[in-house]
Amino acid sequence: MNSGPLDPRRHVIREDMAAASLKERVRAPRYSQGELRQVVGAVAPVRIVPRFDAPLTTEALCGELVTVYDAAEGWAWVQLEQDNYVGYMPMDNLSATIEEPTHWVSSRGTFVYPAPDMKRPPIMRLSFNSKVTVVGREGRFLELGRGGFAFGGHLQTMEDKGKDFVRLAEKLIGTPYLWGGRSGAGIDCSGLVQTSMQAAGLSAPRDSDMQEAEIGAPLPEKDLDKLARGDLVFWRGHVGMVQSAEWMIHASGHQMEVVVEPIRRAVERIATTHGDVTTIRRIAGLKLG
Repeated sequence: MNSGPLDPRRHVIREDMAAASLKERVRAPRYSQGELRQVVGAVAPVRIVPRFDAPLTTEALCGELVTVYDAAEGWAWVQLEQDNYVGYMPMDNLSATIEEPTHWVSSRGTFVYPAPDMKRPPIMRLSFNSKVTVVGREGRFLELGRGGFAFGGHLQTMEDKGKDFVRLAEKLIGTPYLWGGRSGAGIDCSGLVQTSMQAAGLSAPRDSDMQEAEIGAPLPEKDLDKLARGDLVFWRGHVGMVQSAEWMIHASGHQMEVVVEPIRRAVERIATTHGDVTTIRRIAGLKLG
């Protein structure tokens, strides 16, 4: 049996249970096969323990899939399909009925209305990069499989992904900073990188340390004069993306929102709280801008 440590953020392991897929790697009192569910709420919080006052570790957006490994007292212990993140989510955000998404929300957010009429009180607000199933059209509005209508101009087909993840991140400028957030209502630094990259059809892990280890390749020198659009600049516990040779976009805990600011000014300020830049990583083959 492999005795190497497994990261509990991305592996379904706790003292009393583990995923059945890990049976050859970890010993546990019992194992669970898990059951697939789909997020039906606008945004589903994922917390470190099953309490509403517990720290938020990440969020799952409408239409995303999770596997439920355990459930008790209204909470599900889940693993997100998209990035393998593990945590506790309220059961009322989930449905056993799985719909194949046809469209994604390409605007910062969009409202779902009970009828194809923008004057009606909306049912909910969907965030950027949420996924929905479209079953019909009435004028400018698209009818959704789980009920309601969304403005068609805010939706793109799943095949029509954005090409430039930096431009997609720009849609979220001004979004309030939220630790653990990854929606248009609130987002953190690594959530901004992950969500915008996923909207461009690129894979990205959830946390900044994972991103620093896994996205692209490190530049041999941390030279700010050689930055290119789409490069990721990492500090200990923080990440920003290069918009141009002189500007970067990031979810800033200092300004408490997604901002664009001069790279050198940001590097100087962030050094006082996070230290010096640790890595600059570049994704090969990207054509951005």
